[in-house]
Amino acid sequence: MKFTRHQSTQQHLNSIFMVLEENIVAFVKNELNHISKAVASGCPEDGQSNAKDVSKGEDEEQKRSSREAVLKLAMNFLRMMKQEKLADLLQCGTSAAVGQRKLKSNLKKSFQCVFEGIAREGNPVCLNQIYTELYITAGGRASVSDQHEFMQIQTASRNPDKGETKITHEQIFESFPEKLRPIRAVMTKGVAGIGKTVLTQKFALDWAEDKTNQDVHFVFPFMFRELNVLKEKKFSLMELVHHFFTETKEICEFEKFLVVFIFDGLDECRLPLDFHNNEILTDVAQSASVDVLLTNLMRGYLLPSARLWITTRPAAANQIPPECVDMVTEVRGFADPQKEHYFRKRIRDEEQARRIISHIKTTRSLHLMCHIPVFCWITSTVLEEVFKTRDGKKLPKTLTEMYIHFLVVQTKVKSLKYDGEAGLDHWSPENRKMIKSLGKLAFEQLQKGNLIFNESDLEKCGIDIRAVSVSSGVFTQIFKEEKGGLYQDKVFTFVHLSVQEFLAALYVHLMFFNSDVNLLEDENSSEFEDFYQTAVNMALKSPNGHLDLFLRFLLGLSLQSNQTLLQGLLRKTSVSPQTDISPITINNTSNYIKTKLNEGISVDKSISLLYCLNELNDHSLVEKIQESLALEQLSADELSPADWSALAFLLLSSEKDLDVFELKKYSASEEAFLRLLPVVKAANKALLSGCNLSEGSFESLSLVLSSHSSVLRELDLSNNDLKDSGVKQLSAGLKSPNCKLEILRLSVCNLNKRSCEMLSSVLSSKSSVLREMDLSNNDLEDVGVKLLSSGLESPHCKLQKLSRIEPFGERWLRPGLRKYYFKPTFDPNTINRQIKLSDDDSRAVHVREDQSYPEHPERFQDCPQLLCSEDLTGRHCWEVDWSGWVDVSVSYRGISRRVERADCRFGGNEQSWSLSCSDGGGYYVYHQKKRSFISHSSAAPKKVVVYVDYPAGSVSFFRGCGDALIHLYTFSTTFTEPLRPGVGFRFRLRSNTD
Repeated sequence: MKFTRHQSTQQHLNSIFMVLEENIVAFVKNELNHISKAVASGCPEDGQSNAKDVSKGEDEEQKRSSREAVLKLAMNFLRMMKQEKLADLLQCGTSAAVGQRKLKSNLKKSFQCVFEGIAREGNPVCLNQIYTELYITAGGRASVSDQHEFMQIQTASRNPDKGETKITHEQIFESFPEKLRPIRAVMTKGVAGIGKTVLTQKFALDWAEDKTNQDVHFVFPFMFRELNVLKEKKFSLMELVHHFFTETKEICEFEKFLVVFIFDGLDECRLPLDFHNNEILTDVAQSASVDVLLTNLMRGYLLPSARLWITTRPAAANQIPPECVDMVTEVRGFADPQKEHYFRKRIRDEEQARRIISHIKTTRSLHLMCHIPVFCWITSTVLEEVFKTRDGKKLPKTLTEMYIHFLVVQTKVKSLKYDGEAGLDHWSPENRKMIKSLGKLAFEQLQKGNLIFNESDLEKCGIDIRAVSVSSGVFTQIFKEEKGGLYQDKVFTFVHLSVQEFLAALYVHLMFFNSDVNLLEDENSSEFEDFYQTAVNMALKSPNGHLDLFLRFLLGLSLQSNQTLLQGLLRKTSVSPQTDISPITINNTSNYIKTKLNEGISVDKSISLLYCLNELNDHSLVEKIQESLALEQLSADELSPADWSALAFLLLSSEKDLDVFELKKYSASEEAFLRLLPVVKAANKALLSGCNLSEGSFESLSLVLSSHSSVLRELDLSNNDLKDSGVKQLSAGLKSPNCKLEILRLSVCNLNKRSCEMLSSVLSSKSSVLREMDLSNNDLEDVGVKLLSSGLESPHCKLQKLSRIEPFGERWLRPGLRKYYFKPTFDPNTINRQIKLSDDDSRAVHVREDQSYPEHPERFQDCPQLLCSEDLTGRHCWEVDWSGWVDVSVSYRGISRRVERADCRFGGNEQSWSLSCSDGGGYYVYHQKKRSFISHSSAAPKKVVVYVDYPAGSVSFFRGCGDALIHLYTFSTTFTEPLRPGVGFRFRLRSNTD
């Protein structure tokens, strides 16, 4: 049979269409199955099925088009089948899917590229390319901090990891084991420029790019400064969302979806947020003011299924009631590894990045500020330019130098890019006027405490709003222009608070230097010396350090080297122009600051003044203490208040001392404790054992424990006369919700049953996190133990270890250390021949004539000293009466017996610990050849009490005075073998035959 050509073609087409029919049916079946599951689960349906087959090679747009066609067919047929509700449900899901896709697309466009430091001008950079993981902690409290943000930066930078739970931006809404309910609302705190906004942008971008949090259907990022503009208008929640995110207008029911609302910048909110008086609203379609919508959304009345993320500076954290926040997180900025990571990503030249990192590490004030991402941007901007023009020969070392360079760089960019001026004189009349106007705005608003300004504020200072965007980097327009240009109101701020403070200081300096106008006092003084002293006094009086950074910049501007950088901006306009600031004036200013340091100002203020001396290139105080520490010649008795401040300044920059701070290394005194209190607050572990602390010390310590900036986790107060009064003061701090203390040691603190009652109250407190407590060697009595038990039985008690159990018997009922008392016996085989024993072997005397003791390998040959017979491995206490110059010691039995083998003197090696007692020289402690003065001796009975707590690794020396024990010193270590009591005499006497 013959087939015509037409029949052959038809047969071929039939074959193709049969395959086509099979593929279409398979595709439709697969899509309908997927649609059915999506409708049942309530998820948005955009046809994102896993269909393979025909669609495997198609691009995304073709896939989407085919799936949308199936969706339309399904809806049409459902309506033909009279399944209107199901069709509506499918249509709603389809609209949600389309809206989600468009929202993700727009968020990617908005956040894929960012402008570092400024909002609109400059070169955009890829967020994913430059984003450096921030240090974020979870589990804090929404407490308000009225500290200057620079002080908060110092605190955060000193304690990058002190036991808090570290999280990433992807984990913001993840629940932790201690949380009893899912996390709905999160508040993230952080100082200005620390990276809160970029953090929220990264969260939204990762979601839009399908990287993380794909269980979330919609993410809506809002900024409070945008919402401020709508203060007088009314919307329903749906209308508010549609107003900002027009791509979601077809979505009718957000209750069916998991929605995340991001509200960035609570500190910029100008809405009342009246949680107590606002009406209750539960309907997402009901109109109300934006303020009412937000309070109801945050309280959970409106759209309770939604998640909320609110960011704020610490000072504004209390605007939202604590019960509306499920978790508080804090952005700590960059830890040291992240600082390096940022510069390596930001600067492509590896060698240049290495040199910049090295320079920052060696400059404390810059390294500290690089904790803030915005400052890292400022630093990289400046140093890259310096490397271009100076080959990196003289890099800025102080904050003032860095900010002057930043101002110069931005002004040059403006002159070159917008004015077409590439010459050396970038300080044109127009630029000088601009800087002066910006400085005036900065100073006047700083005095008012304002960080955000409106158009009228700018106009009052003579700033042309149209020219603002040209001044990119120096001043930035940070409002967000919505789609369609809906908002005409604009708000402004500086790149960072520190930039505002620098420009304010520059303006005050310019007005005095150029025009003889002193803005710091009513009566003008023409003397620079008076001008700077007035500034110092103003800063010292300002609350919470709010003028500290301003003062640093103002003093830094007095240096000739910095004025040279500003040459052209500093031009005289007065009739009788000022002479240049002389080195004598700068020296006098430094001396004035040192005088203030010696007047007993607060430690925080004194540290701020030390930073001021750094800006003046005066490092004498710090270098003096550094030299004394290096030579181990630091004498607490000779330290002035200024010296103590310098010591605190150094310790606060020491990672080792902030991990474990031992006060006795510097002085076992109350004065030392109070002078070094900021170090205690910043330390992870504070060893204050046997430091003669009194009631005033415990009150200060309680304030440290209750401070939100304290990170103290372990505290040893053993061998201090704490008594009930001290426990009462300490308990207030231990109960504070800010207290982070986990281990508390109160051994030998003269505690009794009343102390137990107060400590029981601490243990039963909800906020207490104590998990270990040592109350050994205190007279708690049965009543005290019973009182303590009630706290231990509390459901809130987190204590895991309590050291308080003592042996039974009459001996153990003696108070304090007396229960451990015993009388050592001299070991005759160890006695040096220049020591003579009394007839009853209870007294040793240093004599010239060698005694006729038999040879023995245990005998000390060269050192006039002896050991006792008892091996000590528990808790023991004994007394030594002395006169002349005597070493009271404990030692391992294996200590050398001859000088040529090793230093056999007590304290001159690793095997012994000694207290040297002398009539004229006082008390010294001696170990590993390190000698430290403790106190002067007295004419009272010369009795030393030694207490060994072998399990705790401590040897304590006390001066006996009647029934009282005055603590002298405690060695803390880990013993590796039994100890023996020892007595020695400082020098070998010359015999008659020598």
